Amino acid sequence: MSIYITRPYLPPKEEYLKRVSAIFERDILTNQGPEVQELEARMRELFGVEHFQYVTNGTVALQLALRALDITEGEIITTPFSYVATTSSILWERCTPVFVDIEPDNFTLDPAKIEAAITPRTKAIMPVHVFGYACNVEAIQAVADKYHLKVIYDAAHTFAARYKGRALCSYGDISTLSFHATKLFHTIEGGACIVNNTEVNKKLDLIKRFGHNGDEHFTLGINAKQDEFNAAMGNALLPHLDYILAERKKLSELYDSLLAGKLRRPANQQGLEYNYAYYPVVFESEKDLLAAFERLHGIDVYPRRYFYPSLNTLPYLEQTESCPISEDISVRIACLPLFVGLTEEIIKKICELL
Repeated sequence: MSIYITRPYLPPKEEYLKRVSAIFERDILTNQGPEVQELEARMRELFGVEHFQYVTNGTVALQLALRALDITEGEIITTPFSYVATTSSILWERCTPVFVDIEPDNFTLDPAKIEAAITPRTKAIMPVHVFGYACNVEAIQAVADKYHLKVIYDAAHTFAARYKGRALCSYGDISTLSFHATKLFHTIEGGACIVNNTEVNKKLDLIKRFGHNGDEHFTLGINAKQDEFNAAMGNALLPHLDYILAERKKLSELYDSLLAGKLRRPANQQGLEYNYAYYPVVFESEKDLLAAFERLHGIDVYPRRYFYPSLNTLPYLEQTESCPISEDISVRIACLPLFVGLTEEIIKKICELL
């Protein structure tokens, strides 16, 4: 059987089907039904936040964040080292991404380079907590405060991670999450916005539901609601969260012991309770990475070049900036398979070949 970078964790079938049966009995499929309401309440408690909006996916969550903060034009300072959705969300909302290079140790947006990229058209900063490692939230917020900018964190990788006593996804004006099936916690498809302002939260809630409440229409909106069946998957998965995190930690530590010193890894961060979202490794060169992939493909193991390419090199951008650190890392980094059910035997084979 082929081994890919991840495999979705599924709860026992009967636990999910029990919730599905209740949906059939209620005949409520969408429009903030009981499963959605339950999931949002449990998430508010889990993250210690006041406002949590469950939406259709993580990309739409970023778009909603921009809209809710009244950012419909101008420049957004962001990272070139992320999944393409971070950049796509900015472009889709007719804003301009301005790329600032990353820190070499954790591959997150380098706050020391933000100020030089600010212009009169700058509206916000959109950093990414890459692989679940924390951005320098204090330094980024200091720059944002100085120039009166909004901060929207793409926190797609941060589920269950904590930083300096807080849920990592609770920083910024708005943080967004992805609950795609590839994530350690998923709702098959889904995403969320965590909003740190009550009025902005009310606006985002309206925008995700067409911009109206009953017969009263308030603002331009879109359909970004999520349905009961997806929420039911999340509610069925949550009781297994501790087990999922423990298994991923155990497998990551096995990788650590077998690869110790052989491949570069992101640096540990003081104050971060890591969630073991991914297992990234950096090779000496792209040639070494491709050779390793060829060896691993020979035993039906398929790691992923994640993230590649550096987003400042996308061919459809109208403007771009040089980001040498991101461009260098992106051609040499890969994520190794990591998921509940991955066997120690497979990890040992992977490490032998690496």
